[in-house]
Amino acid sequence: MDGRSGNGRDEAAGGDAGHGGLVNARIEGAAGIVTLDRPRTLNALTTAMRAEIARALAAWARDPQVYAVVIESAAKGMFCSGGDVREIAQLARSDMAAARRSLAAEYTLNWQLECFTKPTVSLIDGLVMGGGVGLTLYGTHRVAGAGYRFAMPETGIGLFPDDGVSSVLARMPHAIGMYLALTGRAIGPAAAFRLGLVTHCIPAERFAEVRAALSDAEPIDPILDGLHRHPDRGELESLEPAIARCFGAGSVEEMFARLQTERGEAEQWAREVLQDLGSRSPTSLKVTYRQVSLARGMDLRQALIQDYRLACRFLEANDFFEGVRALLIDRDRAPRWRPARLDAVDARAVETYFAHLGAGELPLSTRQELQALRP
Repeated sequence: MDGRSGNGRDEAAGGDAGHGGLVNARIEGAAGIVTLDRPRTLNALTTAMRAEIARALAAWARDPQVYAVVIESAAKGMFCSGGDVREIAQLARSDMAAARRSLAAEYTLNWQLECFTKPTVSLIDGLVMGGGVGLTLYGTHRVAGAGYRFAMPETGIGLFPDDGVSSVLARMPHAIGMYLALTGRAIGPAAAFRLGLVTHCIPAERFAEVRAALSDAEPIDPILDGLHRHPDRGELESLEPAIARCFGAGSVEEMFARLQTERGEAEQWAREVLQDLGSRSPTSLKVTYRQVSLARGMDLRQALIQDYRLACRFLEANDFFEGVRALLIDRDRAPRWRPARLDAVDARAVETYFAHLGAGELPLSTRQELQALRP
């Protein structure tokens, strides 16, 4: 999920529908093509959009005509701002069972993409956040244009980085994943390539060639390798020692303390990061720290089951709704977090977010069961 979306049902009935629909899933030659087309909300993903993508993938897995899948955006310079958090907030207020079903469908789609056995190529130029990351990260190939910007900014709206992305963040070197998870800061194609978030860097004006080649069933790796342009030095490389020092700490409080004592070339960076962290939900920071720490020992399926537990608990608490209000409804950018201070977040309260849901756990098929969909 993320926080830069509009009202999914209202937008679908109004402005966006006239721009070609919310998502267009069709077959072109040997390629299944998924095109996100909800420009007024930066392609924020609704429950209905995810359902359409899931149906298409299930059909294409069994279709011998489909060699590969392409996921793209109809809008130039913009990919996906994440999930429609206003939609899920409204559902949670009116029908919690429906909200939970929507979350379950979101995380099931992430797992479906992970288990899909045909080449899946995401062509990403522009912002990709939250649920947009979950839609692309588990494909076989992830292509970044020059405008690519990755971020998981959920702690700023009283949430946590979900869609299983913690399983990837947890394995990044130098505590970079913890840094990205807590701060929500964005990185470009060079850093993303170095961290394995993308597999290729290709100018966006060549994306049409990739899609045409896949429609002709040309082998994907030679195509992408031939168009790839190795990026220059990434924006994180000079900060890696400071990130490791500060975000490799054993608690969120210790991270704050280390940032406060950072000196030298990274001092200004540390001050800005402290300011960023100070605006985020203290509960989200504590839960996210524990989430990413635990994810180091998890595979994606386990991380998604954990994310579902966390998301269900956040829908029962204050900060998510307050974040949506402050950033998307009233737009005063002054959320009233409860509790408002990091030292007031009780460790036992954090533990309750991770507690087993009993009969309400996320039911995910095994990899073998999902892959049996392909003949």
